[in-house]
Amino acid sequence: MSSDFPYADRYPVNRTLPVKGRPRAEILAELHTMATEEDAAWEGGKCSGTMYCGDHSHYAFLTEAFGMYAHANALQRDMCPSATRFEGEIIAMALDLFNASARTDSEPVGLVTSGGTGSITHAMLAYREHAAQTRSITHPNVVKPETAHPAFDKACHLFGIELRHAAVDPDSGQVIVDEVAKLIDGNTIAIVGSACNYGYGIIDPITELGALASERGVGLHVDCCLGGFILPFGQELGLDIPTFDFRVPGVTSISADTHKYGYSLKGTSVVMFADKALRNSQYFFLTGWSGGKYTSPGMDGSRSVGMLAATWASMVSLGREGYLGYAKKIFEASTAMQDAVRAHPELRIVGKPTFLFSFTSDVFDIYIVNDFMRERGWRFNGQQYPNGLHMCVTRPQTEPGVVEAFTEDLAMAVAYAREHPDEVPFSGAVYGGVAGGLTDEADEFIKMVMAQMLDTQQSLPPA
Repeated sequence: MSSDFPYADRYPVNRTLPVKGRPRAEILAELHTMATEEDAAWEGGKCSGTMYCGDHSHYAFLTEAFGMYAHANALQRDMCPSATRFEGEIIAMALDLFNASARTDSEPVGLVTSGGTGSITHAMLAYREHAAQTRSITHPNVVKPETAHPAFDKACHLFGIELRHAAVDPDSGQVIVDEVAKLIDGNTIAIVGSACNYGYGIIDPITELGALASERGVGLHVDCCLGGFILPFGQELGLDIPTFDFRVPGVTSISADTHKYGYSLKGTSVVMFADKALRNSQYFFLTGWSGGKYTSPGMDGSRSVGMLAATWASMVSLGREGYLGYAKKIFEASTAMQDAVRAHPELRIVGKPTFLFSFTSDVFDIYIVNDFMRERGWRFNGQQYPNGLHMCVTRPQTEPGVVEAFTEDLAMAVAYAREHPDEVPFSGAVYGGVAGGLTDEADEFIKMVMAQMLDTQQSLPPA
């Protein structure tokens, strides 16, 4: 069976548009079967990240809210004024959560985007355009920690921005502020900090980065795509989480994903700006088009109001108390799982993590542990340089028995790795997937890239 058509042995493959349509009931039954089977991969709480809510009743509620507006286009606000209500209130609630009221000298604003990458790319575009308009910069650059999300690299590639990578302290996992300072010059439009970073669950020194940004006259984007809707509640719980939001002088924009710990459906995020002028600089206008005056506040054109309705419904149904209660359980589960890792001297947790943690080994290849755990249903996210595994703790891990299963399975995995230190692991570091679980086409693409990297290394002159 080709992995490009994973259900070819059970259902017909549509290589062309069917001449006649199929009955709706038949289609829905097929979808229900596949969805039910695939949900089993995470329902037991053994999957890192991915399913942040895991509550089918909440999903059903959001699906109902989405369905009422799925067919409506956010472009036609005159026909659907509720889209303006949903979007405005989502942004207002997010700005409040990130303490935008601390900015008394400006007017904080935001955009609802299609996800974390969408929020980051909109922010980078805004910085580029604002710097061109106010500083006449034509060859802009941005400085980010090496650990910051690849979406920054993608955005800079797309928008012709030079991206400079700042070194990270190998012990703390935080960006080295002095290294960021060395990379800033007259063409720098922004620097980046993570709260927290995807790989290690570590918060960069945002206060120090804010002071540096203010001193050098550049923007500071704080990427809270992953932690944005849980870290504020961790602070409220009294956990040791440093300030990272608009209360920090120098912070000029923040991205936070409502489709992660905001518990909305996949495909929504918020990007916030400390000053309206920064956001407005990336607006697009074409007033002389024969089709009519065209204006766009973001890169997307048509958008389903359903996503706005579902996100709004998630936020107002849970409220601060709901988010706080879930955060408490998640932090408690993460602490217990981290304690299970620390119980093994062969394993080492990177830095001082939050709800997400990463562990490696200086004794054996950690992917031997990963392979063993996969056989017991666990799905971690793989890392490299050094090889590591990260566990993003979500609500499914707070269910009874999951932490205990992790503790027991990890102990057996470490014992196996000690006994088989020379074993060649099957799994590897692939963002968003596990080596061996890719489609044939994707697997071939990765092999091609790795071969090119090897050829490049071999062609380099000797050091």
